[in-house]
Amino acid sequence: MRAITYSTPGGPEVLTLTERPVPEPAQGEVRVRIRVSGVNPTDWKSRRAGTQAPTQVPNHDGSGVIDAVGPGVPETRVGERVWLYEAAHQRPDGTAQEYVALPERQAVSLPDHASFELGASLGVPAITAHRALTVAEGGPQRLAPGALDGRVVLVAGGAGAVGNAAIQLARWAGATVISTVSSSAKGNLARAAGAEYVVDYKAGDAAAEIRRIAPDGVHIVVEVAPGANAALDVDVTANGAVVAFYANDKDDAPIPVRPSMAGNIRWQGLLLYTLPAEAKAHAIAAVTEALAADAIRVGPEAGLPLHRFPLERTAEAHEAVEKGAVGKVLVDVA
Repeated sequence: MRAITYSTPGGPEVLTLTERPVPEPAQGEVRVRIRVSGVNPTDWKSRRAGTQAPTQVPNHDGSGVIDAVGPGVPETRVGERVWLYEAAHQRPDGTAQEYVALPERQAVSLPDHASFELGASLGVPAITAHRALTVAEGGPQRLAPGALDGRVVLVAGGAGAVGNAAIQLARWAGATVISTVSSSAKGNLARAAGAEYVVDYKAGDAAAEIRRIAPDGVHIVVEVAPGANAALDVDVTANGAVVAFYANDKDDAPIPVRPSMAGNIRWQGLLLYTLPAEAKAHAIAAVTEALAADAIRVGPEAGLPLHRFPLERTAEAHEAVEKGAVGKVLVDVA
């Protein structure tokens, strides 16, 4: 089978198209014929940092069809359409190859009406977004229709993949959603995702505009750049709010200590790979329900333009993500 591999850390140029044997699923595993592989920032960062495996296949997310099962897995799963997450986490086999064998829990059923490109776009962004929306004091632990009724959510960077997922999931759960963006073009994407209010922080006083929209304050902030936005977040949050940050734009983020104390504001860091198992299970269950309700979409009409590359051009796909492509970068494997 065709696969993309790398054996040394470095830039996209270390990614090589190779031939490998088709894997056999072990106990508790399924084998998936990959249709689409999703690329996230964590994939290129892992590539540059190196790997403990002598040879690594990149990319955590993907979608495809189960074509074989290992011992202990029901034969009824053969032929099932699935989306994958964490395929390359502490494992040498990611989704940038024609077949992958992985634990069956990491192959989640994909509804017939959901496209493979949607399935490959879930994983890292959707699970991260769900966690960010469910760490507020008093919950909810799991999103569902009505779970965020009465809450105001601020999504920083609503044109990004996690921001897009956060907007869609928050709206599905009943929240009022505000998104900050850096341009009118990105604002249009955030609106397409479902944000009711969009604030261009380069065009004026973002804090004043957010306070005008939400005079009682924001309850949940989904934060991509805590170093740049800490002062703004403190300025617009309600008493007892949470700032859930999943990325870092700077090595250090100076948190306004006294205002955070006065507002009882929680600064909550999160990383997909170290989430509690229960939180991850809640996220997967909620995403499954949202998919069934057609509440998660991809494409420009959903605020997430798709950039597609064939498997042999995976290096270009990684380079696009590394350079900040707006939208979702996918690799067509099949």
